[in-house]
Amino acid sequence: MALQKKWALGTIRNTQPDLQRLTQPSPRERALEKDEANSSFAAIFDMDGTLIDNTPYHFKSWQALYKKYGKGELSKETYYTEISGVPVMETIRRVFGEGRDEAQLKALLNEKEEFYRKLYAPHLAPVNGLVNFLTGLKNAGVKMAMATSATVEDINFILDKVPIRDDFDAIVNSTMVSKPKPDPQIFLKAAEKLNMPPGQCVVFEDSLAGIKAANSAGMKVVAITTGHTAAELHPVNLVINDYTTLSVQKLAALFEKQKHE
Repeated sequence: MALQKKWALGTIRNTQPDLQRLTQPSPRERALEKDEANSSFAAIFDMDGTLIDNTPYHFKSWQALYKKYGKGELSKETYYTEISGVPVMETIRRVFGEGRDEAQLKALLNEKEEFYRKLYAPHLAPVNGLVNFLTGLKNAGVKMAMATSATVEDINFILDKVPIRDDFDAIVNSTMVSKPKPDPQIFLKAAEKLNMPPGQCVVFEDSLAGIKAANSAGMKVVAITTGHTAAELHPVNLVINDYTTLSVQKLAALFEKQKHE
């Protein structure tokens, strides 16, 4: 299926950051939220394309690397189906590995990441509604983890600018697992760190590889349309454009439905 998602640099939905928790719930509201969630489920978030809408900038950085080293023109379809959601070094080895040792491959990875950071730094911001949504989950007693294929350097690049690091009870990166997405290992590791069974976890993802991994882990899936159309994101339990209309109650309802099936 040809990809239909269209975006351009500088016009993505997250260019205006959230108000940084300017309003805090009252004790009564916080108690009601906790009663609603009852800490009965955990939330696991991918990072790229999920917490921040950086997909166009990763794509442009890969295009630059392909062009510089004579690998031809990288299409959006190839990027989404073969690169998005996969650890950067996995792609570097697959595409650029012939005739290069590990030191040279690492240098290519660093070059790609420098392209990306230079492009994205002026636009770095959370997806609309994210900060307040994470606050709501935390107030409700919902355990949260980040599970990302990004490098530690990239994780710090984002979390040093977006003040959400303390919202997560655990952060799992690609160096902590032996199999990349679409294998479910990274999400299962996150569930283990949260001390929650996989069936009581909901994963937030934007990539096809990530959605496949979450389904293979036996978890609920909320897909966000930063890189794909809603029709392309399946099978999932819920599709969102951003976090502005999402609530703790909507997530809890996914698990309530499960109880009655």
